[in-house]
Amino acid sequence: MRVALFIPCYVDQFYPNVAIATLELLEKYGCQVSYPKNQTCCGQPMANSGFEHLSGGCNKNFVENFKGFEYIVAPSGSCVLHIREHLHDENHPAEAKKISETIFELVSFLTDILKVDKLTASFPHKVGMHQSCHGQRGLKISQMSELNAAAFSKPQQLLDMVEGIEMIELDRKDECCGFGGTFCVAEEAVSSKMGLDRVADHVRNQAEYITGVDMSCLMHLDGILKRQNSKTKIIHIAEILNGRK
Repeated sequence: MRVALFIPCYVDQFYPNVAIATLELLEKYGCQVSYPKNQTCCGQPMANSGFEHLSGGCNKNFVENFKGFEYIVAPSGSCVLHIREHLHDENHPAEAKKISETIFELVSFLTDILKVDKLTASFPHKVGMHQSCHGQRGLKISQMSELNAAAFSKPQQLLDMVEGIEMIELDRKDECCGFGGTFCVAEEAVSSKMGLDRVADHVRNQAEYITGVDMSCLMHLDGILKRQNSKTKIIHIAEILNGRK
């Protein structure tokens, strides 16, 4: 299975261990992974700020780098959702359409495509799961608690296979962290208060670590935790599933 690894810019710059864990996980399950070296930003910050008409260069570059692969995988729900819903290239419409249909967030790829049913990871800690809005409501990787529907969670499905992990129960498990990309810049006070509330829920329920599928949300929460000198840490789900102790 030929898989292209798409690493969002903030992961590349600030959290390279998440990228490495993603690569190693895919290779463990038999994927032939390539990393297109000319990849850059997917264009989501511009699009979310109302300047999608200026993101043509990002779209063109993304198509040029990722066309021809069987699948594309990224450790980021928000970037994947952006590509799925907004990627377009007037010069290569067929390639853009195929990419939008074959790009996956890591957890969904592990559960839906690779059908992972066994992990060798160990993580003997109390962990809280942060459900990112893009992952939950856009990519449907877990059920929204306000719906009268059967519960499911693809991240939880994988974490249940990790030896020694203890998942804590949150008071408001679906609450937004307030990051929202450029929202945290334009609405700093609101974003900070939402982040404080999200952190408080995890800390109140004795989480040693907060995990999730979106490093952007975790980055936001990490900033708050560090300013509070909290002992609670953040960790991307790829690092747990890959066996970090």
